[in-house]
Amino acid sequence: MKKTVNPWTTLSSDEKYDNPWINVTEYQVINPGGGNGIYGKVHFKNRAIGIVALDDDENIWLVGQYRYTLSEYSWEIPEGGAPMSEDILTAAKRELKEETGLEADHWENIMRFHTSNSVTDEVGYIFLATGLRQGDANLEETEADLAVKKLPLKEALQMVMEQKITDSMSVAGILKLAMVKKIY
Repeated sequence: MKKTVNPWTTLSSDEKYDNPWINVTEYQVINPGGGNGIYGKVHFKNRAIGIVALDDDENIWLVGQYRYTLSEYSWEIPEGGAPMSEDILTAAKRELKEETGLEADHWENIMRFHTSNSVTDEVGYIFLATGLRQGDANLEETEADLAVKKLPLKEALQMVMEQKITDSMSVAGILKLAMVKKIY
């Protein structure tokens, strides 16, 4: 079988939930083995954006907040969503400024990935931001309790390795940058 041929057959679909950010659809399918089954897909109406903001001393910025879906506190790189109509770099600049007050002179898209490809079609992008300048943050209502901290990239990498940072975008972005910078 060619890798580009879809081995799944969709028999029907039923939208179960829809709001301005996500759509959940259940599909009746014939799976690659020939059996009948169901498959659920969460479609995100935005693209996921993450930013690793790195200063000249190899410090990065993390944001901490209580995540409703996890019922726990989470340290993460600055993140947000880019509506399909918005340029992803424009969204990255907006999110970094919004959450940390930082602006950057240099931007590089260092990663494109699928956030959880067994249940969603969401695509994520991680940017490296350098040449940083501090300004004022502009938090959204859901970010009212957001904490911001600057720490050495090596320390953030240690937090990933000790499972103190578990957010997938943050783990991916920090590991990628640590590999590029050869910090292990």
